[in-house]
Amino acid sequence: MADQTVARIGVDGFNLALERGTGVATYARTLTRALERMGHPVDMLYGLDIPTGSDPALREVRFFDRLEQPPGKRPAPFSKRWIRERRADLHAPAPQEITLTGRVDSRPFADRLPAFTRLFNADGLFQRAARHFRRTGRLTRLRMDTPPAIMHWTYPLPVMIEGAANIYTIHDVVPLRLPYTTLDDKPYYYRLMNTICAQADALCTVSEASRRDIVSFFPSSDGKLHNTYQSFSPSPVAMERSDAECKAEIDADFGLLPQSYFLFFGSLEPKKNIGRLIEAFLASGCARKLVLVGAMAWKSERELRYLDRGIAAGRIVMIDYLPERTLFALLRMARALLFPSLSEGFGLPVLEAMSCGVPALVSAEGALPEVSGDAALQTDAYDVDAIARAIRRLDADDALCDGLAAAGRGQAARFDMTSYCQRLAGLYHSVLASAPTTKA
Repeated sequence: MADQTVARIGVDGFNLALERGTGVATYARTLTRALERMGHPVDMLYGLDIPTGSDPALREVRFFDRLEQPPGKRPAPFSKRWIRERRADLHAPAPQEITLTGRVDSRPFADRLPAFTRLFNADGLFQRAARHFRRTGRLTRLRMDTPPAIMHWTYPLPVMIEGAANIYTIHDVVPLRLPYTTLDDKPYYYRLMNTICAQADALCTVSEASRRDIVSFFPSSDGKLHNTYQSFSPSPVAMERSDAECKAEIDADFGLLPQSYFLFFGSLEPKKNIGRLIEAFLASGCARKLVLVGAMAWKSERELRYLDRGIAAGRIVMIDYLPERTLFALLRMARALLFPSLSEGFGLPVLEAMSCGVPALVSAEGALPEVSGDAALQTDAYDVDAIARAIRRLDADDALCDGLAAAGRGQAARFDMTSYCQRLAGLYHSVLASAPTTKA
């Protein structure tokens, strides 16, 4: 049996390769930092378009070059590139180790890179694996000379590593529970989830709410599904800046004063309930502004019919993307976080707000009550008038905000890194104890 105190753990870079990241990218970075604290060597596996036969001396250059570039467009059917990709799909890509020598100046990527001991890339892995699964219904099986004891996939991906215990994190099943809020191919998603539930050595999720939803759709997952919750580990630069520095930055960058705005950050997509949030905010009549930070995942005219009106009136400020240090400056100076989602597997922005002593407005949906406890103001996600009333309370009641800020810090402590590491250790011990042939 592998010794879990020193076992090497693999983590994928699927979402970490995105320039602007996602909540799953934050999850992956936090996971690697937790593993580092636990003393585990970490193998990072990316799937960037770096040819397998690349000169080893250029792999480092190619890695950072590809990491900076957005994904290319899909090739036209039967074009030379399309034919080349189809031929490549006949074989699983071989992971190639990338040695970081320091010759490439990687400082611009400091906030994006995870903690790792060894770095690997498999050419076009995740796109090729998805095509392979669509065609065959089978997971892509990767071979490594020295595989990690455990491969912890941060998302339900159609890949597995031979010789490792494969764990998949399933954050939620929103494509099935709220199918009208996503653009996922639902039959593909359902088949993939069924396959992963059947073949995984273990499954990981991030809340009891998600666990219930997963088991309701995939009953066979029950015996191997572990809830480790989440934590967050922002850079010291983001958290250790003084209030004066944060105040100066938001004034210079956005013309905002402390407490003069409410904040939402995350993907702008239907499950975040952005349409009702905007409508409720405009109806609340409060003088503070609403700052929305996030990329438009997909646009629904019905969802966002009031957005342009709010921007034109100067009541809504929309920001596409912010680096971590600036986002946390905005968060720390906000009156409150507004986050009445239709569903959340965990709700990381709420944890981040509570950790910063910022009051939060949440819905009663998904994991939000579980994460926020009694330390947030709760409202009905589907009732615009109720959301507006809650916003007015946060706008007018200083004592309420002070009480939520104090309670939030205590609630956030339940999800600190120490607790997260303990839950991960329990998961890995369980997996390794039942996998005596796993290679360390």
